[in-house]
Amino acid sequence: MTATATTEPGGDPNGVAEDAAQYLTFSVAQERLAMSIDAVQEIIETPRVTQVPMTPDYIRGVINLRGNVVPVVDLGARLNRGALTISKRSCIVLVEVKTHNDGEGQVLGMLVDEVNNILDIPRDDVKPAPEFGSEIRTDFIEAMGRVQDVFVIILAIDNVLSIHELAALKKMVEGAGPDGPNVGS
Repeated sequence: MTATATTEPGGDPNGVAEDAAQYLTFSVAQERLAMSIDAVQEIIETPRVTQVPMTPDYIRGVINLRGNVVPVVDLGARLNRGALTISKRSCIVLVEVKTHNDGEGQVLGMLVDEVNNILDIPRDDVKPAPEFGSEIRTDFIEAMGRVQDVFVIILAIDNVLSIHELAALKKMVEGAGPDGPNVGS
């Protein structure tokens, strides 16, 4: 059995078969990846990103989202695919990542090359992450979803950043003021 349906971003998520789950698919450095649609809060065009000194290379900077400071992770750099070049199709996928320490979440933007679509992948076609064989750290992989005869890597978004990295981001957000153009207002 393969993926049963696609829904364009922003489409109606109703009508998902009980034996399937929905995944947002997107491209990073010419690789098609996916994440659970439940993790996605919003998808926005790439606004002006304010760089923050003394941060890791994969932290692209921060954006002003309706008055809130939101850190942006360059997913290409984070996955050792090289920093992404921003194009007209580039997007920021906003997700809330669990911090585990205090039970609170941290809203985070993930820069991707483009958002593709939303797939309904039957649970039978979602396989455990491989132990090796991928250039992506395996703790980043939640599972592998079979779509037609190709596997799509389903990212474990809560593991894309470690607890220590999230704590550093939280300090950065608390120390930064919401300057720059406001997005989404």
